[in-house]
Amino acid sequence: MKRAARFKTGSTVFDKRRKTWNYLWWQDGKRRSRLIGTLQEFSTKGAAQTAAQSFRPSEPQPTTTSVPTVRELVTQYREEKMPPRLSTRRSYDQWLENHILPKWGDCALTDVQARPVELWLDSVTLSPKSKSHIRGLLHVLWDFAMWCGYLPTQRNPVELVTIKGASKRVHKPRSLTVEEFQQFARQLGEPYKTIALLCVCFGLRISECLALKWSDVDWLNGRLQVERGIVCQNVDGVKTINSERAMSIDAELLAVLKAWKQGTQFSAQDDWVFASPAKIGRLPFSYTGVLHAFQKAAEQAGIGTLGTHSMRHSYRSWLDAVGTTVAVQQKLMRHADVRTTMNTYGDVVTNEMAEAASKVVRLAIPPG
Repeated sequence: MKRAARFKTGSTVFDKRRKTWNYLWWQDGKRRSRLIGTLQEFSTKGAAQTAAQSFRPSEPQPTTTSVPTVRELVTQYREEKMPPRLSTRRSYDQWLENHILPKWGDCALTDVQARPVELWLDSVTLSPKSKSHIRGLLHVLWDFAMWCGYLPTQRNPVELVTIKGASKRVHKPRSLTVEEFQQFARQLGEPYKTIALLCVCFGLRISECLALKWSDVDWLNGRLQVERGIVCQNVDGVKTINSERAMSIDAELLAVLKAWKQGTQFSAQDDWVFASPAKIGRLPFSYTGVLHAFQKAAEQAGIGTLGTHSMRHSYRSWLDAVGTTVAVQQKLMRHADVRTTMNTYGDVVTNEMAEAASKVVRLAIPPG
């Protein structure tokens, strides 16, 4: 340890031949020397060492970077690392503006620790799923601060935050039976009926359906290309790379599309399939308008509350009902992970459970 210290700080050495005190140190891998004085000037080694204090190279001081406040970090994150997809940015901004910044905006990021975050989330009146989104965004901000060098690379404290029931849904997704959908469709006028048919026959998200253009329809080969979405009337890419896919159009559904094309005043290749007359065709019908029409039709049909995403959930349930294999369902739903297909979407909406249970009973209880 003493030898290492001498290499770092240098040492005072007496040259017996010249009768001088010299200061020796290492710099850039080379030995350096400097005269301190003669024996007459410094009669003891202690006196020479004291005089050599000014010769010692100053050690580089560690650079200290002040930890930014959460608000400052969010501003930088929005500029450098915010996801480009519009719907994702919109969700992040909502969590930030409505919850994170009002609570933590003026705090240093190092104040965002596991215990205070968990206690705060326990007190917030939100669903467990929403709380998990907020926790996830705080985790992202911590990672971003380490990426920027504001904090040393370490374990992210937000990893220690637990949220009870985060994986459970508060509201069960709605899937329609075939009879319920037919009752619902009879209450819809155009273009909402065709929108509902496309969503339930392809499992389209409403953002994907409203973003369709006539150029996406391959009439000759019976194919539909999904390659964009529209959120808050802003055109964006699809949710994932797996969502961008060409799908086969059944002949009967192709006939429905042809009928709508003949009935709309916006039928050019570059026109929206569901172009809004109120916007002179420059934009498609809005999501809020479609949702209102769906809810009104569901009420008139007597089938309860209904959202636009119920069409996609129903599509997955119907695929199950007609005996589609899980691998094919994943491709038709355009999911990257089969677990999403299995665990998030679909419900038993026909009597196949009762039929399957009866078959098991027949095995256990022989007839007669």
